[in-house]
Amino acid sequence: MSEPQHPTAGAPGARVVRPGQEHVVAPLEETPLAAVDAVDESAPTGGAFTEAWKQLRTRPLFIVPCLVILVILVVSLFPTWFTSQDPRFVDLSLSLAPASAEHPLGVTRAGTDVYARLIHGARASVSVGLLTTLIVVVVGGVVGALAGFFGGWIDAVLSRVADIFFALPLILGAIVLLQTPKGRNVFTVAVTLAIFGWPQVARIMRGAVLQVRSAEYVTAAKSLGLSRMATLVRHVVPNALGPVIVVATISLGTFIAAEATLSFLGLGLPPNIVSWGGDIANARQTLRTDPWILLWPSIGLSVTVLSFLMLGDALRDALDPKGRTR
Repeated sequence: MSEPQHPTAGAPGARVVRPGQEHVVAPLEETPLAAVDAVDESAPTGGAFTEAWKQLRTRPLFIVPCLVILVILVVSLFPTWFTSQDPRFVDLSLSLAPASAEHPLGVTRAGTDVYARLIHGARASVSVGLLTTLIVVVVGGVVGALAGFFGGWIDAVLSRVADIFFALPLILGAIVLLQTPKGRNVFTVAVTLAIFGWPQVARIMRGAVLQVRSAEYVTAAKSLGLSRMATLVRHVVPNALGPVIVVATISLGTFIAAEATLSFLGLGLPPNIVSWGGDIANARQTLRTDPWILLWPSIGLSVTVLSFLMLGDALRDALDPKGRTR
């Protein structure tokens, strides 16, 4: 005859066990495994850029240069909103005239309005910087991504080509090339600067891809049958763009300064294109008697370059995982 079985007290729905074996009793109404592993899909997904934005939107080091750059971009796109004067209009009777209601910043030695040239000069300088940065990011990003992801002889060849261009100084190489074409414009100056500027972005992209390509999600994508090129485009490159964005932002300010240097030397934009570098070069003749003519384009150039450098520093601190505050 079998021993009687008793339910365990205090555990409704528990299975009946033999006396003395109450310690093995487990409730039948346990939490389902699916409920434990459930994920709230309605919650917003986070990533490196999302976390960076949360950190950047409260930092003055990011907000101030963004506002300054926004103003400079608006001035570059719509200069007629800020002045009705023609920057090329010459009136020799007003040569070196001081500031007045009609000419807020005075008149140059050639009889042109300083304020109008300051406003219109932003377009050429910013256009060269943006176009050069775009070319550099595309060319350098493609070369660096291919070299870092595929490796082998592709990496060896592309890296050696990048090293050759990286060894050539930016300004010196641009001076040599810009003496060849007869008609210089924004595009030719930007392409010339990009020829010597893309290796830096290529090296940064290559290093970032080398870190990302061994990640688990890249391995999972390959195991699911995704081709190597598709894996590179969909998973590797988007997760390796952080350092490239930082370098591109800082390089944009560098390219603007390089264009001004070339125009100052007479090898950049031609005189018929209003630019800050050209105005600085023309103001040398009156530096001792009227230094204020040199002051205003120099301030515009310095503020623009400094804003992009500050923005790049803020992005670097936010996109660098080691530099984030916990």
